[in-house]
Amino acid sequence: MRPLPLLAALALAGCATTYELTVMPQDSGKLYAGTADENANGEGRISITIEDRTYTGTWVETQPSQTTGYVTGGFGFRHGGMGSLITMDNPQGGESKALLTAPDGSGLRCDFKAGQGRGGGMCRDDKGRMYDVQVRPARK
Repeated sequence: MRPLPLLAALALAGCATTYELTVMPQDSGKLYAGTADENANGEGRISITIEDRTYTGTWVETQPSQTTGYVTGGFGFRHGGMGSLITMDNPQGGESKALLTAPDGSGLRCDFKAGQGRGGGMCRDDKGRMYDVQVRPARK
């Protein structure tokens, strides 16, 4: 399974995954919560509640946490030799972007970086207030 790049990184081979978000404003110690779901295509739904306002929207993977390629070489390379698929991890982790809106029309924009199903990021609301975000797999 590939993590939410999240919220990231989050493309999974046919399974859906849910992530818990912990959100803290940079000007306060109050914690807020949210969730993100991954639909196995490097995107999904996201929801964050701050105070009495619930923001909902979608996130998309902008930089995968893994990549797969076809490699050939060695004996027979010049003659159409054998090759294989390899998967490599991005050492920087995956990245994703989320755009959320509340019923009153206000917005929240988030950038996440994640690997191994965990990560973090930042969100900014329409008034410029910044929030730190932690991302982790939801407890079952």
